[in-house]
Amino acid sequence: MSTALWPAFLETLQMVGLSGLLTVVLGLPLGVVLFITQPGGMAGNRPLNIVLGGVLVNITRSIPYAILIVALIPFTRWLVGTSIGPIAASVSLTIASVPFFARLVETSLRDVHPGKVDAAHAMGSTRAQTVWKVLIPEALPSLVASITTTLVALIGYSAMAGLVGGGGLGRLAYNYGYQRFQPEVMIVVLVILVLMVQLVQVAGDALVRRVDHR
Repeated sequence: MSTALWPAFLETLQMVGLSGLLTVVLGLPLGVVLFITQPGGMAGNRPLNIVLGGVLVNITRSIPYAILIVALIPFTRWLVGTSIGPIAASVSLTIASVPFFARLVETSLRDVHPGKVDAAHAMGSTRAQTVWKVLIPEALPSLVASITTTLVALIGYSAMAGLVGGGGLGRLAYNYGYQRFQPEVMIVVLVILVLMVQLVQVAGDALVRRVDHR
């Protein structure tokens, strides 16, 4: 327990950190595109919106993560050279969380008052300027809350990834707490996961209050 806990904790941090970063980098632009291409949007494009939102995002979100991580094993092995370990697990974690986060981004942008977008257009702002100087800043508190929600979900997903070779606290709980009938290991892992979630939530809520100037 004393020798395995710390490496498992670091592997969980690696999975959550890497997949969280990739999720924001990929999911934020995808959410923006979903918002601006919806019918009546700044760059309304119904076919593109249907392909991205109705097909790509919705189908990926419909697949349970336990099935998705197994289905992605060949792709993960091709991409990173292995299907086990925290780096490999980050691939499926990212693919599972990007559509989820993109929908949260789309919802956050919808909460921005349309009058502010119209005012930006009236002053001659381009679409890109409207997105990055009006929509994103106005929706920032909601976006930060969305990132917090996504990170909390990734912590739970990372524990599930450990059951199929992802490593981390999930593997530790399964190998020792379940297979070797050591309930104390399971309890310690659960406590750590709960503390991680609480820490992320508290930090996220504090950051939301800091960036909210309404």
